[in-house]
Amino acid sequence: MHFYPGFHGSEIKMSPILAAPIIKEPVTKPVVETEVLTSIDPGVLEDAHVYVHCYFKNNLDEMLIRVWRSTFLIDKASGARSELIHAENISYAPQWTIIPGKKTFSFLLIFSALPKDCKVFDLLEDIPQSGGFFVSGIKRNELDVYHVDIH
Repeated sequence: MHFYPGFHGSEIKMSPILAAPIIKEPVTKPVVETEVLTSIDPGVLEDAHVYVHCYFKNNLDEMLIRVWRSTFLIDKASGARSELIHAENISYAPQWTIIPGKKTFSFLLIFSALPKDCKVFDLLEDIPQSGGFFVSGIKRNELDVYHVDIH
């Protein structure tokens, strides 16, 4: 065995093929703090999200669109609501997003997990005025990723 200067105790062997040193670090086991293990909430580890890709066909020259935070996925069987966690490529009310004319506009809504036994759900924008969107009877899939047309 040879020790290579500057590696402070790391074991060095010379490779017979490359004539270069091979560094072998000492094997150590990581220390796991028991306080950390007991402080992790198992519900957080199993938490999942539902991704809904929405498509809105704009037939006008220009249009404004937004989403309210009071948008939910509703399990048809139990009525349980999954909350909107995040929206991408669309503004939250009261702000507006401009949609260019005569184009299909897409945005992503991310929701908290649906109940495990949910088979069919609705997408509801529950707002205190007309114009909220509603998509009924979305069939659940294994990935919890969906593509819906908004009318």
